[in-house]
Amino acid sequence: MLHEVVTWIVNLVDGMGYIGIFVMMFLESSFFPFPSEVAMIPAGYLASIGKMNLIVAIIVGIAGSLAGALFNYFLALKLGRGFLLKYGKYFFISPQTIEKTEKFFQDHGPISTFTGRLIPGIRQIISFPAGLAKMDMKHFVFYTVLGAGVWVVILALIGYLFGANQAVAKEHLKEITIVVLGLLGVLLWWYIKRKK
Repeated sequence: MLHEVVTWIVNLVDGMGYIGIFVMMFLESSFFPFPSEVAMIPAGYLASIGKMNLIVAIIVGIAGSLAGALFNYFLALKLGRGFLLKYGKYFFISPQTIEKTEKFFQDHGPISTFTGRLIPGIRQIISFPAGLAKMDMKHFVFYTVLGAGVWVVILALIGYLFGANQAVAKEHLKEITIVVLGLLGVLLWWYIKRKK
């Protein structure tokens, strides 16, 4: 069953091409519960067999992530906190999640836009508190591209190197996620220490 689902996703990405990557990464980066692994690992695999260009797939993936993040940023900026708290549940966003993300943003400032992109469950909604706080657009774009770029490159390379073997790809994704979160913890510790 899993093999059939994976094959279907690979065929979907192959059929839709770079537009498919952009759309999937836009959805993943906005408030839809859509995992980026679904788009970028198959894209990396397709690049490994010559059906896509790895660099172009990565650039398109980052662009889709940025577009989704900007969508959330402007949504929060224009509609405000009250709207998100009242209607977020219809888009799979609970008030508790919004409050948790806001606290994360308040505690860590603009760099949380970067670090949040690397944390599962936070990456999709870290743009909301940035929009509510009216974060400087240049900084928002810079940190979003940086964070999304790290994650997109990791996923594309996993697909490129191990995409034909989904069990190995999944195992490496778990290991790499743990390493990334560990490095993230060290980075946050250093950042907080430097701010004191």
